[in-house]
Amino acid sequence: MRGRQVNRAEGLLRAHLDADPDDPQALRMLAEIAAVCGRPDEAERLLRKALGEAPGFVPLYLNLAALLHDLGRTDEAIALLDEVLASAPDNGMVLSFKAEILSDAGRMDEALETHETLLALAPGAAVAWANYGRALNVVGRAGEAVGAYRRSLRQDPASGFAWWGLANLKETQLDEHDVAAMRAALDGAGDDLDRLQLHFALGKALGDQGRFEESFRHFATANEIRRAVVPNDPDQVTETVRKTRSVFTREFLSGRENKGCPDPAPIFIVGLPRAGSTLVEQILASHPLVEGAGELTGIERIASSIADRAGTASWVEAVGELDAGALRAWGEAYLATVRARRRTDRPFFTDKMPFNWACVGLIHLVLPNARIVDVRRHPLGCCFANFSQYFSRTVNFGSSLEELGRYYRDYVQAMAHFDRLRPGRVHRVLYEELVNDLEGQVRRLLDHLGLPFDEACLRFHENPRAVFTPSARQVRKPLNRAGLERWRSYERWLDPLRETLGPVLDLYPRVPDEEPERFEGRKKPAASQPAQEPETSGRRAGEFAALIESRIVFP
Repeated sequence: MRGRQVNRAEGLLRAHLDADPDDPQALRMLAEIAAVCGRPDEAERLLRKALGEAPGFVPLYLNLAALLHDLGRTDEAIALLDEVLASAPDNGMVLSFKAEILSDAGRMDEALETHETLLALAPGAAVAWANYGRALNVVGRAGEAVGAYRRSLRQDPASGFAWWGLANLKETQLDEHDVAAMRAALDGAGDDLDRLQLHFALGKALGDQGRFEESFRHFATANEIRRAVVPNDPDQVTETVRKTRSVFTREFLSGRENKGCPDPAPIFIVGLPRAGSTLVEQILASHPLVEGAGELTGIERIASSIADRAGTASWVEAVGELDAGALRAWGEAYLATVRARRRTDRPFFTDKMPFNWACVGLIHLVLPNARIVDVRRHPLGCCFANFSQYFSRTVNFGSSLEELGRYYRDYVQAMAHFDRLRPGRVHRVLYEELVNDLEGQVRRLLDHLGLPFDEACLRFHENPRAVFTPSARQVRKPLNRAGLERWRSYERWLDPLRETLGPVLDLYPRVPDEEPERFEGRKKPAASQPAQEPETSGRRAGEFAALIESRIVFP
């Protein structure tokens, strides 16, 4: 499983279970494989059977709670964890896991209360203080977040997670003493995750001090480590875009017009991370008719399920076989997953998962009345912002400048294809234009969405809603140009990115001709790593366990 050899792992586990069908650890591992392969019913059955065999084995409760939460059954997940806490109220592992699930569900008051319960029981738990700092930042209590991160670092001065959390807060600038402490932490860091977080934090701190060459070196080193920790196959994204262009023609779309679920509630905000999508969501969530639901995984899960049921490697290969009833059912299934996350009865909601750009064709089919907003930022600014940002292991879209440039190029090509097929269907927001003309761009956006103008959208920074992305602090301040041109301080080291972007950069903000050869960079990108075993869900095999572990903190 650690080597991502899913089929071999499954074969070994099934052979073992033939001989010992009640082994709870084997049942748990097989359930993890079923979950990442898009078979949630089987995963739940296996976990419940394992719990019947080993009712005191706490990790089984965590696995099942994670599965239920990911399926939109958060109340059941919390009830399951509370069942454990009823007999073991001081179980730090379960309390931490509960806090993270509540945070992910947007139930921040309950999450903060659970964090505080854990810290009262284990005030010396360094990672628990760091998790508390992250939760405080989400709800806008940045000053307290600084204190929580500092408390974590007093317990564990080498915590990359705490250093990055502190460095990424806009309210604080790390000084030379902090830089020296991080360098000392790097000397003793043996864990790849701590090392890459420390390098990102050092890059941010040194950049804030104007030491750009040294800052860039740390960002580059961080991304080299990340590439080893989170393998990436850029060919997979390029191939998906190629298949999408081949399958989605005018004739294909015309034959399936308005066959999906007609509900007009969803507003999809797509693009690349760090392009301004959090700002656009905050603007829309400030409108009295729109609820900001955050980054939802429903479309990704539907895409995976379509592929799994058809036995194909990609949803694009299977979508042509879906009849009108199936298209409508998948649209309704998406809306059902969102219901558990919603907190208001506003008629519209946003889904800000940026990677949904690769599924725009699927959205057209299953939710034909949904709105789609493409938020775009200058290619160099956007790609460098991603190059200098720490993302968790569940985010996987390239680490090197060349890979990021290629990813941006694939995204532009995919969106250009649908611009040609359905002109005006996707509304594009350019981040630079939004900064320079907030009211004008907001009026255009609302007009496209069929919403009346509301002054509250211009006062988005007053909206107290929880924000979970790295831009949480930025969207709580009036719009300004800070950070817009940050990439220019690093421009001398961005030539590999320039060359990979090619005409996508040259023509920005215009879109190049959508034919693939027009999107190629000035030179052929470096050869990619060999492809891993095919994926059947949005997560790579083995990362389900990593996701579980990332939510668990205990003293």
